[in-house]
Amino acid sequence: METSLPPEVAENRKTEYPIHPLILGRWSPRSMTGEPISEQDLMTLLEAAHWAPSSYNAQPWRFIYAFRETPEWDPLFSTLVPFNQEWAAKAGALVLVLSHKIFEHNQKPSITHSFDAGAAWAYLALQGHVNGLVIHGMQGFDYEKAQELCKVPEDYQVECMVAVGKRGKKEDLPASIQEKETPSTRKPLSEVVMKGSFKQN
Repeated sequence: METSLPPEVAENRKTEYPIHPLILGRWSPRSMTGEPISEQDLMTLLEAAHWAPSSYNAQPWRFIYAFRETPEWDPLFSTLVPFNQEWAAKAGALVLVLSHKIFEHNQKPSITHSFDAGAAWAYLALQGHVNGLVIHGMQGFDYEKAQELCKVPEDYQVECMVAVGKRGKKEDLPASIQEKETPSTRKPLSEVVMKGSFKQN
């Protein structure tokens, strides 16, 4: 388990309170080598995601995946916006994250289906970070096209796309993207944490 931060993270990220380096060290690079991802590698990530908490333990998350250079890849890749296609072309796999909008135990609407799928995504991202992989979530794709091409039923919601790959060099990215290849910062904690009631900053 990671106990120290790489220089690129330590230089860009400072916390107001101490948190585990595993959490602070996770970020979303775009540079990938183009090397294949094994089924073992990917299933390990999805296994981790599957152990996330959920309301009523309903486990509303679903994952549709494709490895590069397989027949399943092109439909998922075709939904990405051109900017994301530029760098995600070197991913080893793409994963479409869905959530079930209906509780299976009583067929009533689930208010927290997206929230729960988000928890699963976070587990996936953290496991990928532990395993030394690039895990980059995206909303830059055609949601309706993804729903249609992947034959997603109407009672499921498309949540996000995830690129999975092996870390590459920043210099191998298109010049226009290289400047974005750095760990992002966060707003001050005081802007997002409020005691007792909502306060507009």
